[in-house]
Amino acid sequence: MSGQSFELNFREALEARESMVLSPAAAKAKDSLGRLHPIELDDMRTNFQRDRDRILHSKSFRRLSHKTQVFLAPEGDHYRTRLTHTLEVSQIARSITRALGLNEDLTEAIAYGHDLGHTPFGHTGESALSRALARHRGIDPDYNETGLLYKHNLQSVRIVEKLENNGKGLNLSREVVDGIKHHNGKVRPQTYEGKIVAISDRIAYVCHDIDDAIRAKLLTEDDLPKSTHAILGLNSSERISRMVHDTIQTSYERNDIYMSERVWSALLELREFLFNKVYTSSDAKREEPKAQRMIGQLFDHYINHFDEVPEDYKIHSSDDTSIQVVDYIAGMTDRYAISKYQELFIPRAWRLK
Repeated sequence: MSGQSFELNFREALEARESMVLSPAAAKAKDSLGRLHPIELDDMRTNFQRDRDRILHSKSFRRLSHKTQVFLAPEGDHYRTRLTHTLEVSQIARSITRALGLNEDLTEAIAYGHDLGHTPFGHTGESALSRALARHRGIDPDYNETGLLYKHNLQSVRIVEKLENNGKGLNLSREVVDGIKHHNGKVRPQTYEGKIVAISDRIAYVCHDIDDAIRAKLLTEDDLPKSTHAILGLNSSERISRMVHDTIQTSYERNDIYMSERVWSALLELREFLFNKVYTSSDAKREEPKAQRMIGQLFDHYINHFDEVPEDYKIHSSDDTSIQVVDYIAGMTDRYAISKYQELFIPRAWRLK
């Protein structure tokens, strides 16, 4: 090719391939609803590929590697973190997306971004931050948990729209933001790809939390409900495979993203089992009160010493400084939160080295 002069726009080729190969129901990058702030198109990547890369290279994404999934400070290197959970959701979601002829790039971008707003210490941190915020606002901290003041999906949206990139946000496509915002809760995403991430998130955390609980010797496979064994299989691999195949088949038949009622009910039964045996009443949670107190004390400290909140979190000024305090604490990794707690509340001679 030496001596030749030519121009080749790979993005246009990729967009043309999407039009030819993907299902008519797929979200096409060239037909995106756009971004909050318009930008010039990239010659090498489609809109959704660009979104995926922006999330992948963000600070919030890197911090997921040191945020708890379920088990606080587990003894061992093989337990899930928020990052490994995110990658597992992406893998499951892409498998379903590919089989249905939908847009893998959009699915991957949503999957990478869906948990960016999780606090340190997993759902324990989320609950603790909500309770601290409720106290600060004069709301009964024993309110119904369904009314959490802090919700990780909304914080994920806040991160990609406002907090990342020195307060400029990542300026993602509207389809990606919608999928991130609605990956949990009662409102479903607008795209099929977003719906796939939502259902893949549930498949991943139920199957992998069981796997981690068995690894921690809190459960054995025989402890699981026999009814779910009959429907989903006898181990994690079988369960994931069964739910993925069922989602593909049912979605194809119904022309929307669903599991069959039988398999979905089995998934919900396993989820309820985990809440009763692992999430709320097992030895795995014995450290949670300490984490809750830590988050609460950090919140109170920064409310009373707002000048110590980094300037990066003050870019979006507000009469309610608690918003910036929440942004700062929510962005902490487990180990950073512990480090700040030691710095603020533990005499130097007593700190862990």
